[in-house]
Amino acid sequence: MIKKKKIAEAAIPTSSMADIAFLLLLFFLVATVIDVDTGIGLTLPEFVEDVKNVEVPKSRMAAILINENGDVLLDGKVISVFQIKDNLKARIISKIELPSNKKLIVSVKTDRKTKYDIYIQSLDQIKQAYFEVRDDYSNSNFGKKYNDLVETQQKDVQEKIPIIISLAEPEAVKK
Repeated sequence: MIKKKKIAEAAIPTSSMADIAFLLLLFFLVATVIDVDTGIGLTLPEFVEDVKNVEVPKSRMAAILINENGDVLLDGKVISVFQIKDNLKARIISKIELPSNKKLIVSVKTDRKTKYDIYIQSLDQIKQAYFEVRDDYSNSNFGKKYNDLVETQQKDVQEKIPIIISLAEPEAVKK
């Protein structure tokens, strides 16, 4: 009698599968970039021990109040967040020729329950107003946008149009 040869079944060696899975896991852990929110980049003033309270005329102030519902008040008038820039630009331009200690101060005050998103959008609108006024001033006086100016010219524009934003302490919500 003739014996039939046994045909070996095809098999995938799994002895090194754990090693491969571990190496893939390690690779993705090392290669993945984790996005970390760094917060808002604000330059805070230096600490001063002897603080004098100075009365600021209302003509120099732009008071922005944001409540917990996202309603924005600019000097007591209800506006949307996206109208802040247009309303502030005219007031910033009107203060350009005044001495630097008479420039517009934008005061932002919120409730403790104000949504962070609305707060950031408001700050962005305020800064955008200042940046657009700086660009317009740079174009009219130097023929270039603010970012294209040399450092000395940029400092001149910064002296003429300083960004002065006062972030007031949020108030507790009263029930």
